Amino acid sequence: MIAIALTAIAIVIYFLFSPEESNIFPQCPFHYLTGLDCPGCGSQRAIHNILHFRIKEAFFFNPLLVISIPYLIYGIYMEYFGGKQKYPTARQIFFGKTATIIIFFIVIVYWVGRNVLKFI
Repeated sequence: MIAIALTAIAIVIYFLFSPEESNIFPQCPFHYLTGLDCPGCGSQRAIHNILHFRIKEAFFFNPLLVISIPYLIYGIYMEYFGGKQKYPTARQIFFGKTATIIIFFIVIVYWVGRNVLKFI
């Protein structure tokens, strides 16, 4: 119940305040120290834009986050709304050890790629 309330509060804050214009949002420590983007850089601005249905702008800030939204929604369904009991094989395929390794490598490739593209 507390997690739901905190999530609702976060959604309202991200809807009302733009991370580009407000100082209430934390800076990325990796970006601050290195000048490079981490895989999560731009996520706060992307979330703000998604909540305002500006998907194109959200994609500009963090394409990995935007692309991963269906996967995240499916994961929430599987974990909290009975999906893991109804579809145990699908849960193993999409959220098992192999899937975790694949996602890890996707995030690493995205992390390196977005920084390499800055210098091209």
